[in-house]
Order: sequence, then C-alpha cells, then structure tokens
Amino acid sequence: MKTRTTILAIFNLACAGPLLEAQAVSHIAPDPTPPPPRSAQYEQVQQRLARGWNTWDVHSVATQVLLPEGLAIHVGLKHNSTLNGDAYLGDALIGRLDKNAEKVTPGPHSWDGSYTRADFEWKGHKWRVESAHDGEDLVLLVSPLDAKTPPVLPPSVVFSVNFLWNTPGSTLKHGNVIEARTGTSAIAVYCARPEPDRASNVRMDVPLSGAYFAFDLTASVGLSTGKLRSVDQIRAAIDSRRSAYEQSIQSVGKNSLILDAIETTIGWDTIYEPEKQRVISPVSRVWSVDWGGYVLFDWDTFFAATLAGIGSKDLAYANALEILRAETPQGFVPNYARAGNWKSSDRSEPPVGAITVLGLYEKFHDRWFIEDAFEPLLKWNRWWAEHRDIQGYLAWGSDGQNQPENLDDKSRGTRVGAILESGLDNSPMYDNATYNEQSHVLEYADVGLMSMYIADCDALAKIADDLGRAAESKELKGRAARYRAKLATLWDEQFGIFLNKDLHTGKLNTRLSPTNFYPLLARAATPEQAKTMIEKHLLNKDEFWGEWIIPSIARKDPAFKDQDYWRGRIWGPMNYLVYLGLLNYDVSAVRKDFADRSYALFLKEWKENGHVHENYNAVLGTGDDVSNSDRFYHWGALLGYVEYLEQGRGRE
Repeated sequence: MKTRTTILAIFNLACAGPLLEAQAVSHIAPDPTPPPPRSAQYEQVQQRLARGWNTWDVHSVATQVLLPEGLAIHVGLKHNSTLNGDAYLGDALIGRLDKNAEKVTPGPHSWDGSYTRADFEWKGHKWRVESAHDGEDLVLLVSPLDAKTPPVLPPSVVFSVNFLWNTPGSTLKHGNVIEARTGTSAIAVYCARPEPDRASNVRMDVPLSGAYFAFDLTASVGLSTGKLRSVDQIRAAIDSRRSAYEQSIQSVGKNSLILDAIETTIGWDTIYEPEKQRVISPVSRVWSVDWGGYVLFDWDTFFAATLAGIGSKDLAYANALEILRAETPQGFVPNYARAGNWKSSDRSEPPVGAITVLGLYEKFHDRWFIEDAFEPLLKWNRWWAEHRDIQGYLAWGSDGQNQPENLDDKSRGTRVGAILESGLDNSPMYDNATYNEQSHVLEYADVGLMSMYIADCDALAKIADDLGRAAESKELKGRAARYRAKLATLWDEQFGIFLNKDLHTGKLNTRLSPTNFYPLLARAATPEQAKTMIEKHLLNKDEFWGEWIIPSIARKDPAFKDQDYWRGRIWGPMNYLVYLGLLNYDVSAVRKDFADRSYALFLKEWKENGHVHENYNAVLGTGDDVSNSDRFYHWGALLGYVEYLEQGRGRE
C-alpha cells in the first residue's frame, strides 16, 4: 500500500517541470524545424496588437479580455422558468447552426476593439452588448431589446471575471466590486446597478466557479473597470466611442459602407492565440473552436492580411507573417495549421503569398516586412517547381510520406488530399482526374495553379529586386517565363480560352471554372486572347454572367445545379483573383460592372442578416440556403473589397 508520503512524492514528481513538459508535448506535433525567432520589428507589431481590451477569446464574442494580463470578463445570460427548462448561455458565437443555438447579429467592431456592438437572441430573449474603451478602462452595457413574445420571467445577465490561458491571477468579490490581482497589479471591476426597484444583484446557480455579478435583465446593466461609473456615465462613454468610430468610417467618403463591413468582419474574426502568443485572424470563430482553438488556412489567411490592410497595417503584417511562419520542414506553406501545431504536412494550397506581400509592401513601404517574408516565400516558390511539376506543367498533389504525419488526416497521400491542395475541395473540374501514387500528383495540368504560380514568381521577383537579390530575381523570372510558355500551350483557339489538360488521357477539359480566367492574373493572355475570353465566356449568361456572379463552375455545366460548395456556388476569392486579372487589361467597363455585381451580392446578405458568407448561392444570391456556408467567414468580404479597389481607381 502506498503511504500518504509516497503519494505526495508521486504527485510532486508529476507536477515537476521536465515531466510536465513531456506530458504537454504528447498532444503537440513535433516540430523539427521551428520557425526562426521573430524579428525585432515583428515582435513590436505583436506587442502593439496584443494590448488592451478586445474580444480576444475565440470561444465567445460576448467576452472581453485584457492583454497582456489575460483578464477576462464574460457576459452570460440565464434563462429562467417557473417550471423546468432553465438554461445558461455562457459563450456565444456568430453563425452557429444548431437548432436551439443563439443568434448573434454582429454590429460594428473597430480594429482595436475601442467600440463593439452585437445583438443576441436566445430562448425568446433579445439583448444588446456594447463595449468601449474609456482611456485604458473598459465599459460594458447590456440592454434588453423588445421581443415579440417575451418569456414569463425576465432573464438574468451574469458578468463573470477570471483569467484565461493559465495566466497567473486571482479574483475576489466584495460588495459591488470584483478585484482581479495579477501579482504585480490590481484591477477593479464594478457593476453599475439598475434602479433598485427594478432589479438587484442576486445569487443563482450558474455553471461558474469564479466571482460574478448577476442581475435580472429588466433594464440596462453596466460594468466598468478602474472606477465605479453609473449606467448613464457608461452610456456616455460608449456613445463617445461609437461616434468616433462612425466618424472614422464616414471620413473615407464613398468607401464608408465597404470599410465598415470589412473592419467589422475582421474585427470579430481576430483573436489572441495563446499557444504561440500572437494575434491572428482565422477564418471564423466557429471553425477555430472546432479545430481546437485556431486554424489558419493558407490562402484564406493571406486574404485576411489583404483585407486588414485597409485599416490595420499591424494586423495585415501579422496575418501574412504568421501563415508564412507555419511553413513545413519541406518548405511549403501548409493547407492548414491548427492548434497543437498540427499541419497538413502532405499538401499546400494556392500560391497567393507573394502577390499579397507585394501588395502590402507597395502600400506601406516597410522594408523589414519583405525581409521577413522573402525567405519563406522563396522556399515555397521553389517547392512548387520541385515537387508539383509533371511534364513541364504544374499540378496539385499530396505527399503522404512527409513527416511529421498528421495521423487523423486520412486524406494525406490520396487523390482527395491532392484535390484539397487546390483549395477547391469538391470542384467538378477534378471529377475524372487521376492521382499518380508514385509521383504523388494529379495527372492534370491546372490552368489556375500555373497562373497563380506565374503571378507569384513575378511578384517575388519584384520583391527580390527591391531587396537587391539579383540572383534570386533572375531565377524567379526564369521560372515565370518557363511556365508562362507552357501555359500558352493550353490555349484552345476554337474554344477561346485556356483549358485544363488531363495528362493521363492527353485530352483538354472543357469544363470551365473561374480558374480558367486566371491567366489574366498572370498576364499570360495576349490582349486579343483576353478579349475573346471575356466576351465569349465571362460575359456569357449561360456560363458566368448574370445577376449574381461568378459561379465556381459554368452555369451550363451539369454540376452547377448542385449548388454545393465548389460545385456552382460563388466564392469571394475567385471573384477577387479574376478582378485582379481584369486590372491587367484595358477592360474598364467590364471591370466596373464586375465589381458592382460582386458588391451587390455581398451587400444583400450583409444588410439583411449581418452575414459574411463563406460562399453564396449563384441562383438565389443567398448564403443561408445550405449548412456548409459559414455565416461569418472573412473572405466573403472580398466581394466588397473588389468594389473598394474599383472605387479607389476613381471610376475612370
């Protein structure tokens, strides 16, 4: 029998540093080649971002967190009943699809979190949560909203206070204040009581272990840090910050509506990620929670950097550099990088990194940024030519033998994994493509991949020139020329467009997707070819044109009627890349119409529901008709971003 002393000794050993470290890494992927330390300039970027109050907690948009302290204030709601059916909503997310899930309608969210607003609906209750910065303090106001059939009993709002991510600290409630101690400082959290005859601070059984305030939500309830404020004082501070936000939006003039939508989208989708102690903008909180806390996808995160660039240089840099810092030991940016440091070690995703980095550099002109980005971009660029070349063309692939293996990812080393590398998971373009298990690639020359790669080479060569890397610039220009010449062989004069080629059968594939227009992005089409492609196919209402544009497969394709993910639906990144291609040619009227129609699709859901969809129905112009279109997926805002770019050109 073990004695108490022996048990304590075992416990102490289990909690000792080395063993604890060994236990911790058991669920974390081995990282044989960790990224280099952050540069001094980038370290400063992350320090500036990870500071102050904001909606940093991935698990709830109703939680405010103070960084770097990790102090969290959670806003929960208790549903009260006279019989059975009491329930508690502790976390809230935008776009949950469960039958009884809360509905969150996001309002404005400034880049730095200095003003946020969101409306909530759950179990017949409706309420609004607004937050603002008052100096370095946080003020919160929770207000009931009218419900059509209000429940018999009012709900109770609960403010709970604790520390997240295992950061040191403690909370103690006494009277009308919760004192949070970090070890070096104390932060006071006060609740502004409603009128005494309307509600009072109550004790209740809620699934919380820390200190909290609770009030029946019959009138607005306020909370503030630093000092006690009345509800009126809290409301005044919020009104001041809301006004400042609105003025900043209106100051851009005709772009104000687009800026508001993009700032709000990226604002709500930006979180603090504690594993690597960084601020990032994953595609959505719903996706990140399902992936263990965060998930960064390759091209999605580069597009998040582009979107953030309209208002937050630091956040744009952070997103671009963090996905590059996820580069695998093989030298490619992975399809995904998720919690636990797990990555898709077998496959990458579309190469849009260099055009993103170059765009940010040409806007902000920070040399250190391209110095940080150049080497991982160059490794990635070289990897495509070394590992995805087949018969001189580029094709998608999946190297299942790469280490470390993600054993739960059954698609690695398969045809499915190779198609996933395209980012177009179930596109009908690949329905009959053959996966070669020896070369690990699809035997399929892909127009879209080759075009994006050529554009990547061109952009990276410009970056190399600015950095004085003459040898690398020559190397990149040489690869661009080689693949541009090979892409030219995929032009079909009779069909009037570049066609994918099945290298297993030797036949061209006449199924058309927006990727068939990507040679415009690479400047690989002659002006005459561009004119033919646009007039014969892009503006063809049987193929891509119409009220809602542009579908991910031609309208006359048998798969279009599926309206299932990449089988016919409209995607922001496709519209964005085609728009960038149109910019390279003298087609201003088509380009303007393209931008207007893209923006109209975005505005429809944005105005009606506050949604920014992962994808949209190409017939109905909605995203809510299916369950596999996330309702707050940031790249949907690219449909508005093309209009932002177009308006920036002065509508010539």
